Amino acid sequence: MVEKHGDQGADRMTDKERCRCTDPLVVCSPGSLVELAAVLPASGRFVVACLDGARMTNADQVFYDFSDALLFPSYFGWNWNALSDCLRDLHWLPADGYLVIVENAHRLLPNSTQDQHILLRVLARTVDHWANPLGQPDGKVVPFKVLLLCSCDEEAVHLRQTITRAVHNEQ
Repeated sequence: MVEKHGDQGADRMTDKERCRCTDPLVVCSPGSLVELAAVLPASGRFVVACLDGARMTNADQVFYDFSDALLFPSYFGWNWNALSDCLRDLHWLPADGYLVIVENAHRLLPNSTQDQHILLRVLARTVDHWANPLGQPDGKVVPFKVLLLCSCDEEAVHLRQTITRAVHNEQ
């Protein structure tokens, strides 16, 4: 569930309900609340791309779905480096912020732990890239958030552990 809260609503959330919006990849289960102010810019134009992790069962489908959702240019190379490059560029889709929502994130790339880890690293590095003002237009940070939705708390816990292993290059 994604909701916009005022300060009063945010105070009522428990730690279990609150998604950790400071993490590079935000993992949420159905009972979690996400404050829109924590993932979207306060004003301006923003792009929201919705993807379904259940569809992304192999790398080719990941490339296709991201390309389709974010209108990648024709020169997209259909590999992990090209995905990373396009996610860090997006000049063809200018905005004040970007939000990528992956439903059924716990079902991403179920048959390849290696590809799953590569995708999670690409997404985490993309978030870090956009958060760094160096190399950004006008030297300003551009919010790029990834919201990974799971169908239950146990899947969310497992996905957070997978992200930790992936980002820290553990196998």
